[in-house]
Amino acid sequence: MKEVMMALFAGVLVGMLFKFLKLPLPAPPVFSAVVGVFGVYFGGVLVEWILKLIER
Repeated sequence: MKEVMMALFAGVLVGMLFKFLKLPLPAPPVFSAVVGVFGVYFGGVLVEWILKLIER
């Protein structure tokens, strides 16, 4: 949980800094970002699962 809170805090700081400097936010639209992150995580989990099945 500590990692999640630190990541959230860092993200908030970066978002504030970019808005303060009047720069575009370095992130895609919210929904597509969440789906993309989920896809990356799910892909990694899927490969681990497949590798475990092959090793048996």
